[in-house]
Order: sequence, then structure tokens, then C-alpha cells
Amino acid sequence: MKTLRTAVPALLLCAALGACGGQGTDNGNPPPEPPGGTRMTVSPSGGPSGPVDPTVPPTTKPTGPSLPPGPGAQTLTGTVEAGVEPNCLLLDGYLLVGGPRDVLRPGTKVTVTGQAQPDMMTTCQQGTPFVVEAARPA
Repeated sequence: MKTLRTAVPALLLCAALGACGGQGTDNGNPPPEPPGGTRMTVSPSGGPSGPVDPTVPPTTKPTGPSLPPGPGAQTLTGTVEAGVEPNCLLLDGYLLVGGPRDVLRPGTKVTVTGQAQPDMMTTCQQGTPFVVEAARPA
């Protein structure tokens, strides 16, 4: 009787582990295609929501008449500081992402317009990302 009380829970445990044994393992085969659709993949570079290199300006709009800043835009004025990482520029605690690098140089007093993007990932280790729409010497 004592053997039966030990054997039954052990058999139940083996059955439960056997039922989920193939889940989550990578045996070299791709996962099956979802029914009626295609599988989504993520690019190795992180895709559009991946890390942003602040030295690469964001996509520029065609030149033309100056437009007012978009909704939620902020204007900051101050002296640009060099960050601890190479090519990272800060202004009043904001990490400047994009913008004209001939205007945005450490030690230069500037006025920038743009939007803070606190959820943006960058390669710099400090400051709240601020996407620069326009910059000019102050």
C-alpha cells in the first residue's frame, strides 16, 4: 500500500513533464507557420524601435517654407555639453538626437526645437532623448 502511494504521484509527475517536454526547445526546426497568415520576424538590427545612433540625423523632410513646430514641441535654449559617450550631446539634461551637427557643438549656445522621447533607446548612457526638429545659434 505504501508503494502505491509513492508510485501514483511519481507517475502523475512523469506524465505532466512528458506532456510539456517538447515545448520551448529548439531542435533546429523552425516553428510551424500560423494558420492563414505569415510569421512575423524581428530584424537583428532591432527594427524601427531599436537603438538610435544620435550621430545619424533622423529622416529629413523636403526643404521649403519653415513650418511651426508640431504639437507637443518644446524649445530649449542653453549651452551644448559633450556627453560621456563619443558623439553624444546634451542640453539641460536632454540628449540631442539628430539636428545639424555644424550648429550643435559642445560649448555653443543654441536654441533647439523638438520633442522629448523618454521611451527612445539610444547608444548614449545619459539624458532624456530629445529629437531635434530645428536648431540655431542663440
